[in-house]
Amino acid sequence: MPQGNETGSLLFLALPLALIGFMFWTQRRRQRQAQVLQSSITVGDEVCTTSGLFGRVTALSDTVATLEVAPGITVRFDRRAVATKVDSAATGGATTGPAAGTTTPTDAA
Repeated sequence: MPQGNETGSLLFLALPLALIGFMFWTQRRRQRQAQVLQSSITVGDEVCTTSGLFGRVTALSDTVATLEVAPGITVRFDRRAVATKVDSAATGGATTGPAAGTTTPTDAA
């Protein structure tokens, strides 16, 4: 019977260690992906920020990205706030929703 007891003790030690190792591994993978994204951003790219703001990059420095969110309107963001690049061919460059003049169900009433 001592054999089974030792196996149980080993599992109580191994499972939390495996969970912690998995958490560190996934976090490092996310950090590498973010670094690759940050280094690939160039002027003219369509991007989406972590707050959900879409825009075109008009200027870049080591720490700041300037985005044009509407014709003639630029905003400055910390470069780390850029979450993803947006494929402008996929969206067709068109915006949808109330800002684009479309009607919502509440407007139709």
